[in-house]
Amino acid sequence: MGYFRFWRRMKLAPGVYVNLSKSGPSLSVGPRGAKYTVGARGRRVTAGIPGTGLFYTTQLSKGVGRKKGASSAPAAPRVRAEDRLTMGFFRRLLTPPEEEAFVDGCRELALGHKHQAFTHLEGALHLSDAAFLAGLLALGTGRLKEAEKCLSTAAENHRSLGRCFSKYGISVAASLPITDEITVHPVPGLRGVLLSLVEVYQRQEKWDAAVAALERLRRLEPESVLVKLSLAELLMASKPGDRDVCRRVVRLAEGVENADAVATALLLYKARALRVLGLSDAAKDTLTLALRRKKNRPDHLMKALRYERALVYEELGSRGRARADFEKLYAEDPDYADVAGRLGL
Repeated sequence: MGYFRFWRRMKLAPGVYVNLSKSGPSLSVGPRGAKYTVGARGRRVTAGIPGTGLFYTTQLSKGVGRKKGASSAPAAPRVRAEDRLTMGFFRRLLTPPEEEAFVDGCRELALGHKHQAFTHLEGALHLSDAAFLAGLLALGTGRLKEAEKCLSTAAENHRSLGRCFSKYGISVAASLPITDEITVHPVPGLRGVLLSLVEVYQRQEKWDAAVAALERLRRLEPESVLVKLSLAELLMASKPGDRDVCRRVVRLAEGVENADAVATALLLYKARALRVLGLSDAAKDTLTLALRRKKNRPDHLMKALRYERALVYEELGSRGRARADFEKLYAEDPDYADVAGRLGL
């Protein structure tokens, strides 16, 4: 039997929304794509590829109904649903002031009062959840220095992330762009905080700090293709045309197979790096491999691959093949990049 869900979505700033429902508020940051949710029914990650309608959901921890004997961390104290965002007088007397500020900040956020929400959260930054939420709110509203301060504080206290969200039954969801084609979730934990900090550093053009944050993340997840993709995109954005950077990007993509959209995007950056290094044949082979699989790949990513291959064909002197790729691109999207000009239209 189906069911209805009721919620109210309010825009706080470009790319920042709060979703108010019976289960509590959730903060969404960035374009549509991946979401992270933590609440009374456990933590789950939902990652999606924009434009495809596909999402991947992973349950990180189970809530009620865990099997007896299963190992787990001690459960946080539960708070009744009706007390999650509006505390009674006597409950406030027993609630630590910093947690009271956290709950008040969430309530103001749910009401769409972003400035008041940030003021409450800023008064409880030594609570990692308050620092994390304040950092995402500041990032979404373009207050980059404040976002850096809050997220850095959350990173220092990352071991306690999620406790207040769980205790008060509050759900939070967020998403961040990794490349033009891939969007991911900043998870309330060290990994999520580092991803968010990378975005803050990039917007401030603090390239070295952004690279350092990603390198720290890579030490946590050395085989993560997503982290490798993030690092490749950052390196090539900060130092376009740098041959040392290109060699590093090629090494990052070593052994990566075209298994999913994230891997396909990494192959695109590998091909771009190979082209800069003058290895056009290797770039062509990489792009041809990436273009073999179209299922579950964003259209924009496939167009970027075809455009890059056309550039490689031009450098190899294969004018006919280059024009064929440009014509296919023009037929699909007449306004894509400089395709019309290259075709003399």
